Amino acid sequence: MAALRIYEEELLFLAEEEEGLCVLLRRLAYPNRITDMISMFGRSKTEPSMIFNDVVDFVFAQYHSLLSNLNVPWLAPEKLMKMARAVHEKGAALDNVWGFVDGTVRPICRPKVHQKIMYNRHKRTHTIKWQAVNAAICLIVHLYVPVEGKRHDAAMMVMFGLYPLLEMHSHDPNGNPLAIYGDPAYSHRIHLQCPYKGANLTQAQLQFNKSMSSVRVAVEWPFGEIATYFAFNDFKKNLKIGLQLVAKIYAVSCLIFNAKTCLNCSQTSQFFRLVPPHLDEYFS
Repeated sequence: MAALRIYEEELLFLAEEEEGLCVLLRRLAYPNRITDMISMFGRSKTEPSMIFNDVVDFVFAQYHSLLSNLNVPWLAPEKLMKMARAVHEKGAALDNVWGFVDGTVRPICRPKVHQKIMYNRHKRTHTIKWQAVNAAICLIVHLYVPVEGKRHDAAMMVMFGLYPLLEMHSHDPNGNPLAIYGDPAYSHRIHLQCPYKGANLTQAQLQFNKSMSSVRVAVEWPFGEIATYFAFNDFKKNLKIGLQLVAKIYAVSCLIFNAKTCLNCSQTSQFFRLVPPHLDEYFS
């Protein structure tokens, strides 16, 4: 809580700092109803919802830049090089990959308007879609605003200007380019490596794809852990565009996931045997 710097006077609906954080975590932990929280916090019927929204707004306003900025100490060139070395030692054919990019589709309640553009044919449901870059230290280091569910992963890369950030910040201490790794949906570039595509691949190309796939699976783990720890995001009937802060809630869940990773190394960081930054450093 001290690291998040949630102060009572900064919440529009006054609540103690500890209570505000507890309301946030309790609401996110399970797809519960506001009425279930009344007796737990000794509040009226409307107060838990107001406190929850205040804390979500505050955390997002204060820290959302941590999900769009690659110019941070834990992504310094020497740290990126260490991550790339760890990924390579885990079996990756490439020795310059420090993170992984992928899109995640989050089902939502069928909206009253714009149903067609929110519909994802592959998932056969209405969704919003996020694109995330997960570093080998198991921090979500880039997560931009969501788009409608029908958008393609490669289009999101262009829309959000991720590649110019990689050109600026993704290099080792000597200036050599380092990269993130994505699935075949992305276009191959210097700072964005992808598997070989096509049906007639050589044995060497197949082996390359296999080695990179064995480490790329780590990109899925943070998405799974967020859905597990913050199950509110996984209950689509309660995610109503226009009535709830659906996008902010998921972004704040990612920030809290990063905080948890800083406190207790997660599955990905243990897989690559890397240590994330200290919690105070992350939120400083």
